[in-house]
Amino acid sequence: MSKKETEFNDNYEVDTDDDFALFQDAVKGVKKLAQDTIIQEPNRNPKQKETRRTAREARDNDFYFSDEFVPLLSEEGPTRYARSDVSKYEVKRLRRGVYVPDVFLDMHGMTQQEAKRELGAMIAYCIKEGTHCACVQHGIGKHILKQKVPLWLAQHPDVMAFHQAPLEFGGAGALLVLLSVPEK
Repeated sequence: MSKKETEFNDNYEVDTDDDFALFQDAVKGVKKLAQDTIIQEPNRNPKQKETRRTAREARDNDFYFSDEFVPLLSEEGPTRYARSDVSKYEVKRLRRGVYVPDVFLDMHGMTQQEAKRELGAMIAYCIKEGTHCACVQHGIGKHILKQKVPLWLAQHPDVMAFHQAPLEFGGAGALLVLLSVPEK
């Protein structure tokens, strides 16, 4: 190649050395601008992190609910359960409605998987908020959730006891759940 490099654009011959010299001549004395643009942080939902953590805890609580494990529950009378270290008097207090639930979970229309996930989320929420009593309204329907929910609750280590709810909280279609919440 010659001392002057050339290239062909659209059938025109352009001298690149002359173009570069012209550009340098045009920008002579120009100073670099300082970056003065304000970059705004994106608006993030402050509850987003909390929501993700609650969802993760709910997924973690799915571990406790197995369909293969069937605990031995009394089949006579209303649905009830108490851990071995819990007084039978606590179950009686649940039956009488002494404990008033602070959290209600309505499972009407849910599939088994949705019900498991929501039950786990409810228990995680109750433990986080320090709620000792909750009401799970499984309904009667085809008796699927009515049979499964007590089996799942009996598997969870934070469930102290549960009993069929009094009529004002759902009667045969609901359970009052007593949870062991650690002191803060």
